[in-house]
Amino acid sequence: MFELLQFTPSELSILALSLKVAGFCVLLILVPAIIVAWILARKSFYGKSLLDGLVHLPLVLPPVVPGFLLLLLLGNQGLIGQYLHRVFGVSLAFTWAGAVVASAVMAFPLMVRSARLAISQVDRNLEVAAQSLGTNPMRVFFTITLPLAMPGVITGLILAFSRSLGEFGATITFVGNIEGETRTLPLAIYSYTQVPDGDLPAMRLVILSMALALGALMVSDKLERNAYKKIGYAHD
Repeated sequence: MFELLQFTPSELSILALSLKVAGFCVLLILVPAIIVAWILARKSFYGKSLLDGLVHLPLVLPPVVPGFLLLLLLGNQGLIGQYLHRVFGVSLAFTWAGAVVASAVMAFPLMVRSARLAISQVDRNLEVAAQSLGTNPMRVFFTITLPLAMPGVITGLILAFSRSLGEFGATITFVGNIEGETRTLPLAIYSYTQVPDGDLPAMRLVILSMALALGALMVSDKLERNAYKKIGYAHD
């Protein structure tokens, strides 16, 4: 039992990389996801269903499909990747930054869905009243819409963070399983299950993953409750 809690430096390094990738993933999608969520919640336009479908496509596709498409687009020989590599010297494929991009693609729909639902529940009469008093739409969004939708935004962030921690298919397809560079928790667990005597380190990482997931859910619940209290809404 004691051995299950005795993490090696290599396993702690895997944890640190996973947290780094998940943290940057959340930062990368935060603003775009809120913008897209607001557009889907508040605007009506031709092609809205198509945009909605494209946003949520990663949720229904096999995860290796987005990973393969990322490789075609952002690989060093990809449509966009070759330009980034040649002009700016930026390589995303097979790097931890590429793992961030892969995680962001898979986590983006979860963030959008949560934020969109929260924004759609904000009373539009409050926004209309503020604009009728001369407040510009941007100020209305930041002072009324976003604060009232904050519980849903927070939930979306935690979901995206947790999804990034558990991302496997798109990551291994786009950036591979490189020790010290792209081997996050799920990839490390998979690697340990493929080698002799790998059951114990795999189990340690499984326990660590479960602890992180449970912690994220508890933090999400706490932050959501605090956000509801701030906007004066009792939430059980």
